[in-house]
Amino acid sequence: MGQELIRELVILGGGTAGWMTAAALSRALNGRVSVTLVESEDIGTVGVGEATIPAITLFNRMLDIDEDDFLRATQGTFKLGIEFIDWGDIGNRYMHAFGHFPSDIQIASFEQVWQKMRRHGHAHELSAYSITRAAASAGKFMRPDESHPLLDNLAYAFHFDASLYARYLRRYSEARGVKRVEGRVVDVRQDPVSGDIAALVMEGGAVVSGEFFVDCSGFRGRLIEEVLHTGYEDWSHWLPCDRAVFVPSASNGGPLPYTRASAHGAGWQWRIPLQHRVGNGYVHSSLHVSEDEAVATLLGHLDGEALAAPRTLRFKAGMRRRAWNRNCVAIGLAGGFLEPLESTSIHLVQTAISRLLAFFPAQRQSLEDIAEFNRRSRQEYEHVRDFVILHYHATRRNDTAFWNHCRTMEIPESLAKRIRLYRAQGRIAEDNPEIFTERNWVQVLQGQGIEPEGYAAILDVVDSGDIEDYLASLRSAIASLVEAMPSHGQWLQDLQRGQA
Repeated sequence: MGQELIRELVILGGGTAGWMTAAALSRALNGRVSVTLVESEDIGTVGVGEATIPAITLFNRMLDIDEDDFLRATQGTFKLGIEFIDWGDIGNRYMHAFGHFPSDIQIASFEQVWQKMRRHGHAHELSAYSITRAAASAGKFMRPDESHPLLDNLAYAFHFDASLYARYLRRYSEARGVKRVEGRVVDVRQDPVSGDIAALVMEGGAVVSGEFFVDCSGFRGRLIEEVLHTGYEDWSHWLPCDRAVFVPSASNGGPLPYTRASAHGAGWQWRIPLQHRVGNGYVHSSLHVSEDEAVATLLGHLDGEALAAPRTLRFKAGMRRRAWNRNCVAIGLAGGFLEPLESTSIHLVQTAISRLLAFFPAQRQSLEDIAEFNRRSRQEYEHVRDFVILHYHATRRNDTAFWNHCRTMEIPESLAKRIRLYRAQGRIAEDNPEIFTERNWVQVLQGQGIEPEGYAAILDVVDSGDIEDYLASLRSAIASLVEAMPSHGQWLQDLQRGQA
């Protein structure tokens, strides 16, 4: 006999995290578990998570969402990567593109073969061999084609209006049986014996009971922290940015198919193009710049007219000591925060939901399952943390106190080990599964000026002349394919007309 599932699950908080969780549970549980979401219209949501990475397409596919319909409903655009400006040094520019490099060379990864060829002066920059990078730079777009050996290497994510996405998923969830309760929670009842959460008490006296709770209440962690006192691990000594001022602006020309991250004196500015506007924000350290100065910097670097007054978000980089505590799992900002430099906020929601489904609780909870859930959650957060720290630490900038701090600070040993391994022979340490793989790490390491001292010795059995010819033909084929692609703007116009 199988174990009996819990019967009542309650989600506290809406927004992107809450409604993504509700949508996934309503789809996967197929009505076998009652799902209730509690939220208040009076409590605003944080709207900075408008850029994603390619795995979001898998989430939408799992929900059986029509991609074109989703893009129309959320004012979405396609995203092929992130362009970084002034990170390694002032004047430095590179793109972290999505997608894969070709795999025609069997003896080693394309990135490793490229290391050898470039060291001997027989290869261009790594980005020259990425069809996704070429399309992004040209402002072009098309969906991948699995039947074509190069177009199959394309990958994309989305930019979208996070509030519209939450609204879209709310309609999806409620159509599949999720019950929404409007109002503020004024008290939380706990079981007097176990200490588990038993019910939420609403303003007005209504009681929402449940067997299991998902905390999507944002930074405050209304359940995971204020009730269960789980604790928070502070990573601000490695990630000193603790503020973001943000503002929407008018579009100036067609939307680019990539995010832009421009480094400033005390942090960096995001630019996220949507169909109807552009999202902008300056993530910065309050120890190194005042809020007035940060606002002035942000407004001074907009491409179009500001459409609202700038707003401020305060945060502390880190994570809860346990994502799952007693009968509560924290998802989204309630579970932790890593700034949106590599667009991982929504992805961390997505993977937390996947873990919750994989370890979905029975009425008799397994302590071993809870421990493994927390181990995997920590592993993922630490992996993303290290990748984000790399951008700050791998810099030659010494023009401000902020960049001097980032360049000279001690970093986690897990990241230091990766950098040492790469410097030696161009290798990337990978612990599967990880969000960021060899192609991601190499693009950022190279883009910010970290060069390996050698390459894998086995590559000397490869005929360099043949590889040089292959690389030349690859660049030519990429150029021809990108030339024939429609522009990103044209693709969006066709999408709105139902012709994409």
